[in-house]
Amino acid sequence: METSTVRDHALTTNQKWTIASTSAGFALENMDVLFLSFALSSIIADLHINGAAAGLISSITNLGMLAGGILFGLIADRFGRVRTFSHTVFIFAFATAAMYFASNITLVYIFRFIAGVGAGGEYGVGITLIAENFNRNKIGKMTSIAAIGGQVGAILAAICAAIILPMLGWRALFVFGLVPVGLTYFIRRHLHESDEFIAARKAEVDPKKTVRISALFKTPALAYQTVALMVMVVVQIAGYFGLMNWLPSIMQQKLGLSVSGSSVWMIATIVGMSIGMMTFGSILDYFGPRRAFGIFLIASAIAVFGITLAFNQVTLLIAGAILGFFSNGMFGGYGAVISRLYPTEIRSTANNVIVNVGRAIGGFSSVAIGFLMDHYSLMVVMGFLAVLYLISFVTMLTIPNLKRLGQVNEA
Repeated sequence: METSTVRDHALTTNQKWTIASTSAGFALENMDVLFLSFALSSIIADLHINGAAAGLISSITNLGMLAGGILFGLIADRFGRVRTFSHTVFIFAFATAAMYFASNITLVYIFRFIAGVGAGGEYGVGITLIAENFNRNKIGKMTSIAAIGGQVGAILAAICAAIILPMLGWRALFVFGLVPVGLTYFIRRHLHESDEFIAARKAEVDPKKTVRISALFKTPALAYQTVALMVMVVVQIAGYFGLMNWLPSIMQQKLGLSVSGSSVWMIATIVGMSIGMMTFGSILDYFGPRRAFGIFLIASAIAVFGITLAFNQVTLLIAGAILGFFSNGMFGGYGAVISRLYPTEIRSTANNVIVNVGRAIGGFSSVAIGFLMDHYSLMVVMGFLAVLYLISFVTMLTIPNLKRLGQVNEA
């Protein structure tokens, strides 16, 4: 059901708060998650663990995201988006700060899993709030704006890491995870449920009807669409977490950069990502998902090799920005597409389940890349990522309803 009261040129108060809250939530979530990227080398040295064990930290975080995504997706579709969103922020904030007390790798795994539970629940609920408060021809742009909020959080993580790590160590860095707690106050005070969600709940014959994940697999065609979208998100997350978790350490160790130097590279890459997200969102809204994903997936498969050609810090910054533009420019598009392909009563669950299955599986790229870095060259690692992007491209072409969405846009 469309939201007919939305104006094209002016945002309502609830729309403004929806974008502000989701952008801020994604920013603070991403800040917390990327603290691990910058602290990874310090954690390895302090806890005396190998590359595979270190890569598993991110993978366990993503497994927590899967658990939280399923749980809070179902809760949001049953009880409402706004309350659920604020609860997820609260959970990942306190779990991140608990890393201060992690004296061994087992505690690190436990705290990162709990943080993942909160972060995984937040994504789909936030994206669903956007989808239900804006017209369909604006969703791509708006979800991209929210996703850019996540990149602002990554820049904040880079700045905090550059200042705090050398002075206070990695444990102190995670204490800043408490910052999002304040966001929950503003969410509960200023946001309210969308008219679309309220109308859908009133229209239900049985308001106590249980939302089930099986609704995503109700028919063979729907099951294939759900699985294919999962495959695409697996590739998206594999590229993102693989690059963002390991390349700072790679540059610190193999290219002789300091933590501050690798932070500069990360910021350049994140700026590229943000520009890419806005570009992708506009292409998605105007030309449809097949063209948007097609361009960016092929370009990503080529752009990953730019890192191997960098011969100084300037060329490294340029290569990182170009890679970020294409490889993560697509991220906001998945929520926009999923929100348009699945109905209101299962939308939050669809977003959370599909994206967090992608996170859980794609997150293991950290382990895979850690293994490849121990045994092979950087060129082999980038070749591995390029193949993944090509697999996603072929998978995207096989989803019939993506073509239909493009035809609707053209009409």
